[in-house]
Amino acid sequence: MSQPQASNTPSRPWWRESMMWLVIGGPSVVVVASFVTLALAITYPDPVIEAVPAQASAGSEAAMSSAQTPAMKARNHAATGGR
Repeated sequence: MSQPQASNTPSRPWWRESMMWLVIGGPSVVVVASFVTLALAITYPDPVIEAVPAQASAGSEAAMSSAQTPAMKARNHAATGGR
């Protein structure tokens, strides 16, 4: 039986392998980006939009319907397929 020949090429250290950087680099970038997003969310929070106070007058229904007009228009646009 023949013995396998030892190769003369020295093995490279792990940090010299390009595939290793592809495997570790992608998730590392995502983790860093998530921390940047968290910092931005904490630094610049979205303002709270107060709801229109409901009043017993007939004008309040008109005010409420005018506030909902963009949402109703978008809903109807989506339901009709843009016709």
